[in-house]
Amino acid sequence: MAKLCPSSLVIIMMCCYWAASESLKYKDPKQPINIRIKDLLNRMTLAEKIGQMTQIERSVASADVMQKYFIGSILSGGGSVPAKEASPETWINMVNGFQNGSLATRLGIPMIYGIDAVHGNNNVFKATIFPHNVGLGVTRQVFLPLVNVDPELIEKIGAATALEVRATGINYAFAPCIAVTITSSSSSTTNLVFVITIFCSQVCRDPRWGRCFESYSEDPAIVRQMTQLIPGLQGDIPPNTHKGVPFVAGKEKVVACAKHFVGDGGTTKGINENNTVISPHGLFSIHMPAYYDSVLKGVATIMISYSSVNGAKMHADGHLITNFLKNTVKFRGFVISDWQGIDRLTDPPHANYTFSILRSVEAGLDMIMVPYNYTEFIDGLSYLVTNKFIPISRIDDAVKRILRVKFVMGLFENPLADLTMAKHLGSHEHRELAREAVRKSLVLLKNGKTDTEPVLPLPKKSTKILVAGTHADDIGNQCGGWTIEWHGQSGNITVGTTILSAIKKTVDPKTEVVYQENPTPEFIKSNNFSYAIVVTGEYPYSETVGDNLNLTIPEPGPTTITNVCGAVKCVVVLITGRPVVIEPYVSNMDGLVAAWLPGTEGQGVADVLYGDYGFTGKLARTWFKTVDQLPMNVGDPHYDPLYPFGFGITTEPVKSN
Repeated sequence: MAKLCPSSLVIIMMCCYWAASESLKYKDPKQPINIRIKDLLNRMTLAEKIGQMTQIERSVASADVMQKYFIGSILSGGGSVPAKEASPETWINMVNGFQNGSLATRLGIPMIYGIDAVHGNNNVFKATIFPHNVGLGVTRQVFLPLVNVDPELIEKIGAATALEVRATGINYAFAPCIAVTITSSSSSTTNLVFVITIFCSQVCRDPRWGRCFESYSEDPAIVRQMTQLIPGLQGDIPPNTHKGVPFVAGKEKVVACAKHFVGDGGTTKGINENNTVISPHGLFSIHMPAYYDSVLKGVATIMISYSSVNGAKMHADGHLITNFLKNTVKFRGFVISDWQGIDRLTDPPHANYTFSILRSVEAGLDMIMVPYNYTEFIDGLSYLVTNKFIPISRIDDAVKRILRVKFVMGLFENPLADLTMAKHLGSHEHRELAREAVRKSLVLLKNGKTDTEPVLPLPKKSTKILVAGTHADDIGNQCGGWTIEWHGQSGNITVGTTILSAIKKTVDPKTEVVYQENPTPEFIKSNNFSYAIVVTGEYPYSETVGDNLNLTIPEPGPTTITNVCGAVKCVVVLITGRPVVIEPYVSNMDGLVAAWLPGTEGQGVADVLYGDYGFTGKLARTWFKTVDQLPMNVGDPHYDPLYPFGFGITTEPVKSN
């Protein structure tokens, strides 16, 4: 047998290495992304492709499941955490454990982990909780026209959110929500469907909708400008980038998700997951523009709405998803369903799951948020492809889009998280940014019983003042839904500054601050208070739980307002996710402030109440007189609001402060 000389062995080894490199182009970051996608796709079996299209909930995931079924993505639903008050290290260890299962597969395709980070990394204990979108929509710069907002602030919030999401090892945020809240006046309540959320492009046109607080405005122009959150989350798209191509700037950024496509803010009577009755012109001029902007800014994913448009359920609407979004707008990222969204294509949900899989994948959905019955989904889709009900070309298109996002974000090069980002969770810098956002989100609706006697800003030096109301000393109420739990929760559920604590910190040390949640008139009159601050409003809710046809402030809010404002000079601070019925009480108030859902940094409220900063916010939605007027939006023939769109009294900072 002939012997090989050492030089021959070296040559053979080098040839093997070059051959291996040539055959693993998808692992070479120097290769163009399209080459990497093509190389990897050609290697994948049908099972591996369908696995990439599957997103499952954390609670049913494991390293073994990831490896056996080639799962492409995991999510944490609202309130789904590895442990109560889990630390960043606990989160990272969980995510990396799942990821190691993915990396152990034949091709080593990493998974992407998603979470609803709709006002900060809001599932996570100690995270900075920013004001909900309902408040951010009013952060206009005073010297600009009404439709201009503070895009720099919004982009900074996106960047801070990305860092805090990365701090827990997560790389995909279901945000922003870009719904325009505008509700059809039709009495139809058919075609009920369901929805989830990070960039929300909803336009809220009817405050009766339980997701109105996730929307920036009733005005599409404001919602469009708020898409600036996307560069904050993902990074600024490079010049000369092809339209529609997703972009994520690196390890300090996350994949964003514009949602919910399309028309979810316009359902009849504001009923969640309902039917939006609208003309083509209305759909494309009101609800669609923010999606154009999101695609131009490189948004990587778009989530489909539970709702219907003129009776056609969005999760099966191939005309809008494939023909328009993908083919006309040229969106090149991937389209994802909402939580069990395809199940709701039948009534009752999940009645014919094979049909639901067929219709949704045919329509153009690329990744399905299953989230639990993943084997049923995988088996069902495999059957439909094997038996040629769904062409393999549709599967390949979906997988190409998913892989494109994973390659763009550098996931193959950096699949595992470490603790270097943990320092960003709830950082002082981010809390100061949130405090600034709170200041700019406040809208002053009334300042004094006459124009010549303003009550705000309040004096820091007083003998004794009263703070009252269910929301004055409650972080959970202050933050609203989508905070720690899916629907939120009253109580001190996370770390932050309540409005009561902020007031105590702001006033002169000699000023006595008395807190009584719901004081009686006798108590108030017997204490000789200089003035009172009532902080009250809605309790936390989200989605369908928040649908409300009467929009009254729950008790004891109205009683507290009546008792306090009937006995002493008072300022009412409303903590709500939308305009509510307030007209019956306004005449008794000396001051009225819409604080929306400010999040963890209540100090921002006190900053403005006491004149360290002026009021600058302008209403981004119409404040109605009675619910009988709804839906009512600026420009409507019957427009007769209590406070019109764009209204907001401004004040100057107190120089001595």
